[in-house]
Amino acid sequence: MKMLTPRKPNHAVEIKEKRFGYFPKVFRWHGKHYDVQAVERCWTHAKSAPLLCFRVRCNEGIFDLYQNVRDNTWHLVAPRA
Repeated sequence: MKMLTPRKPNHAVEIKEKRFGYFPKVFRWHGKHYDVQAVERCWTHAKSAPLLCFRVRCNEGIFDLYQNVRDNTWHLVAPRA
């Protein structure tokens, strides 16, 4: 599976809960809550801004989330089937 390379357009998400204070556990996107069943992969990406990237599995599918460390915002790149 190809690694996420954050690009625009992306979708803002709200992290509602973290596991171990680091990994996404519950996030909200377009008003719906998603429970993360597993974090399948995590990595960093440091081009213009440092990013923490996570590939997460939920009942609804696989999502690539990333946190812009500089401004502490979270984004979703694209849902995967």
